[in-house]
Amino acid sequence: MLSRVANSIYWINRYIERAENYARFVGVNTSLALDTANIPDAMQWMPLVATTADEELFKELYGEPSQENVFNFLIFDDRNFNSVYSCVMNARENARTIRENISIEMWEHINGFYYLVRNASKNRHNILPSSRDFLKEVVQGSQLLMGIEDSTISHTEGWHFGKLGRYIERADKTARILDVKYFLLLPSVEEVGSVLDMIQWSSVLKSVSAFMMYRRTYGQLFPQKIIEFLILDRYFPRSVYYCTVNAQHILKSILKSHRASIKTPAMRKLAMLSSELYYTNVKEIIKFGMHEYIDRLQTIINEVNDNIHETFFAIKN
Repeated sequence: MLSRVANSIYWINRYIERAENYARFVGVNTSLALDTANIPDAMQWMPLVATTADEELFKELYGEPSQENVFNFLIFDDRNFNSVYSCVMNARENARTIRENISIEMWEHINGFYYLVRNASKNRHNILPSSRDFLKEVVQGSQLLMGIEDSTISHTEGWHFGKLGRYIERADKTARILDVKYFLLLPSVEEVGSVLDMIQWSSVLKSVSAFMMYRRTYGQLFPQKIIEFLILDRYFPRSVYYCTVNAQHILKSILKSHRASIKTPAMRKLAMLSSELYYTNVKEIIKFGMHEYIDRLQTIINEVNDNIHETFFAIKN
């Protein structure tokens, strides 16, 4: 497979997964704002920008972290490379350049998805009052694309690159969302265990569509159990461990199809991280330092992405 095609399929999936994640946690925060109306906008909405690591750009473009400003920045602003609109637009552009390598159904869905978001962007002032409906459409659009891709694309190398991109992006966003809660949302030690604390932990679970599966597994909300579920759970498809181990399996399949050594830098990092997460327990994570541990996870995930680029996409065809 041409490195250009592999790169495009990889990034189509990363962009669409990113758009879904942003739409989900903005939607959850919109609902959360109804229960925490007494919290200032800066505390309520700025952590969402922190999740994306785009604080400097936001302050430059908007300054005040109001609900409307954060919503427009994360969902519609094409000056923000990571906004939902930018992600869907970039996914469409990647799909357009490799149309002969994807199914008609996949192209038509991405194209329609793009026009859905573009038209909403033009009507953004009327979208905000009913934003939850629109954000739900974005989440469902992403999930539908995943189903179309799985059922209309041959499960060969291109499909594997797409799945690899989704798992890398998903692991990164789950870690980021958890880190924001633990490091930014609760500045006061006195509020640990309070109603506000539990509402925020519940919103973390909902931000990664984990609330019902967590409740089925553990019942009550316990911060340590939530951390364990989102980082170490072996069966939940958005836990960091699940994403890491599946990315490892997919990368191994790609390398075997190239008859290449599995001891590439990306494979080594994924294998070592999977093994570490398999044998780690939540008490060790908290003892190490929750923020420090997640920061280290994100560094490794970013290094894996860079190694994948160097191994597969930076080569000349």
